[in-house]
This record gives sequence, structure tokens and C-alpha cells, in this order.
Amino acid sequence: MKLFKRNLWAPLRRVTCLGLALLLSFGVFLVPLGEARATSAVKAAIIVDMNAGTVLYAQSADTLRSPASLTKIMTLYMLFAYLKAGRLTYESELTVTPHAAAQAPTKLGLKPGSTIKVSDAIKALVTKSANDAAAVIAENLGGTEENFARMMTETARKLGMKNTTFRNASGLPNDAQLTTARDMAILAMHVIRDYPEYYGVFETRTFTYAGRQHRNHNRLLFGYKGTDGIKTGYTRASGFNLTASVKRDNKHLVGVVLGGRTGAQRDAAMRALFDKHWAKASTGKSGAGSLIASLLGSPSPPPPAKKPAYALAAAAPAPALPAPVEEGDADEPPVVKASLSPNRPAPQSVAKPALYDGTFHVQVGAFTSQAEAMNRLGMVRQRAPKLLDGHLPFTATFMKGETEWYRARFAGFSKSNAQSTCQALKRLSLECIAMAAE
Repeated sequence: MKLFKRNLWAPLRRVTCLGLALLLSFGVFLVPLGEARATSAVKAAIIVDMNAGTVLYAQSADTLRSPASLTKIMTLYMLFAYLKAGRLTYESELTVTPHAAAQAPTKLGLKPGSTIKVSDAIKALVTKSANDAAAVIAENLGGTEENFARMMTETARKLGMKNTTFRNASGLPNDAQLTTARDMAILAMHVIRDYPEYYGVFETRTFTYAGRQHRNHNRLLFGYKGTDGIKTGYTRASGFNLTASVKRDNKHLVGVVLGGRTGAQRDAAMRALFDKHWAKASTGKSGAGSLIASLLGSPSPPPPAKKPAYALAAAAPAPALPAPVEEGDADEPPVVKASLSPNRPAPQSVAKPALYDGTFHVQVGAFTSQAEAMNRLGMVRQRAPKLLDGHLPFTATFMKGETEWYRARFAGFSKSNAQSTCQALKRLSLECIAMAAE
């Protein structure tokens, strides 16, 4: 019997050993392929070692890209300067103007004439990426958002962000608002180095305002060991962006990825790059100063052929209510997707701006998965293209017990238009509800 058992398992051991040998033989090829597959999903990336002051990886790091809501990192950098100088406190009240209240989602839904505390405005930017809160900060600090954007650009130049131009405080679409992965890494390192007393806010996972809880859009905070920030961003033109900071075992890396095809692919690319280069990261005290100097000394402004003609235009205020808006990831509140197919790459330009008649939405369903919500948006749009032409499709999450749900909605309707659109959809046997934006 013992002989039988040995004879039975011997071939299996040989197969197992052969399999392990093959894996070990080809393992050197498996890791780079995984990294290549992940990074092919983004347009630009950079990984920097905060301790050693070195750039560990760069991919199209000087190519001009739209920052989307990574813009809000600079908005907060400016606000931190006011706090440190004593010109504001966490308890200071910021006044909401009609311009700020009218910003496109994602937003808190602030009302004109109301106020919001500085501490709440900060957390609203960090977690929900609230565009109305960003405009509130801009107008209270700079008089107008346009003027504040000029201040942001001047500050960027002083920090060494030589290829970055800001036109608004939120990252809502503006063709002249441009940055690079290298510049965003410089900004991240300055935030960490210049304002350590405030930087910790980027690790905030949830924020409650007016009785509603908002979850941070940065999914790495919830599942990637050592992540302490920083910010996601998305518009139709930018694709999915992320600036991230990870500390682990006395090592500290900062990464930027721009132009991801989806939020999940963007996050996977960031994790793959961190994993790939973690072994090369040094331990010890931060060398942020030398690293920033290293980044500044890096080659190359973007080649002239890459510069769009609009970069030569005079500064202009951002459109009041542009089409694509900031988004988070698959499990974040309100999420706006530019594409109706989860696997479809984000287009690089906006052919037509969204139609904005008011703050009402048309909701066409609620589902327990985002994929179902996105499929419903696509199906409804195909069935009623003329009714919904120009109205931005998006998903907004809410919790029901322990389950997260996704509302499928179209934005930018007046009350009467939302009601008439909903009636027309019902005649097509498509369920819907007309409702004011939260």
C-alpha cells in the first residue's frame, strides 16, 4: 500500500517541480509584462523616491495633459499658505457666491449666500472633490476664481512647475488648463514638505457634511498599504488621473499617473509601478529638497508639436458649467463617467459641450453595481438620443443598509424640462424620475 502511494504521487511531484522550474525560469519575464500591461493603460506616469531624491520611473512625464481635479491639490496648497500665515483659521467662514453654487457636479450643493467653514471646505475637496467648495475657496482668497487661477499659476512657476497653467480652482474642463506628470510630482512633494501640519488631511477616508457622508475617491487609501494621499481626477479630456503618496518601512514614494482609460486601470497602473520600484526605494530621511532639484533639472519642456493652439490664447475664465466633471472611482459618491462603456477609452477631446438648463436630474434607475447603472445609461441614451442629447450621464452612489447603490442619471435640466423629458421616456416604456440635484 505504501509503495502504491509513492508510485501515485511521484509523477505529481515531478509535474509540480517541472511547473515551478518553468515559472522560475520565466519569472523574470512575467513581472515586466505585468507592469507593461498596467502602464499601457495610462498616458503618462512618474515615480519618485522622497528619501533618496531620485526619479525611479518616468513615462511621457513632460507631455502636456489636463490635470482635472488634481488641480485641487494646488487650490489646497494656496489655502494652506493662508492658514500658516494666520490669515485664516479652520473655523473661518467662507461665503458662497452664486458662481460657486452654480458649479457642475461633483459638488456639496452649497447655496448662494450661505457659508462653509474652512475645515469643511478642505475636507470637501479631499474626499468628495467638490467643485463648488473649490470655487468658494478661490473667490474668498482671490476675489474671483479667474484671479485666483492666476495666483495658482504664479505659485506653480515659483515651485518649479514650469509647464503648468491653471484657469480655475476645481479642474473642471478648460482647454488652456494644462500640466505634466513631472509638475504634479513637484506639487505633491511641496505639499508634503512645505505643509506637514496640514498634509495629513489627504488621508481622510470619509467626511460628513449636512448629515451626509462622503467617501474619499482615492481607493488606494482603502486597500494599498501605507497610502497617505493624495488625489484623484477625471474629465472626459484628461482621462483618469491620480497622484499618490505611500510610506512603508521607512520608504516613501510619490507617484503620478495621468490619462488612465478607467479608474480601475489607473489604480492598477499606480499599484504596479509602486510594487515594481519599491525594492529600489531607499530608507532614511526625506530628500525632498534634492528630489525637487532633480526634477527641475530634468530635460525638456514638452515638444512644440505637442502644444495645442489654445495654449497661446489669452487667459479666459473657465466655462461656467462645462460638460465632463470630476469623478472618483467605482465606489465613490457622485461618480461621473464620460463614456457609457466601462471598457471604452476616454476620448481626448470634447466634441460637444453638455447642455445645461438647470440643476434638475432625470434618474433612469438605481442598481447595486456600477456596470448595471452604466449599461442602463447607455441603453436609455440609445433609445432616446434626441431627448438626452447634450445632457451629461453619470452615476451617483448612496448607501442602503450595508449595500452601496448606484443611481443612473442625466444632468443639466430645468425643472420643467426634466419633467417633460421624463414623461417622454415613460411613453417609451423607460422608467424615470425627475428630481432636483442633491
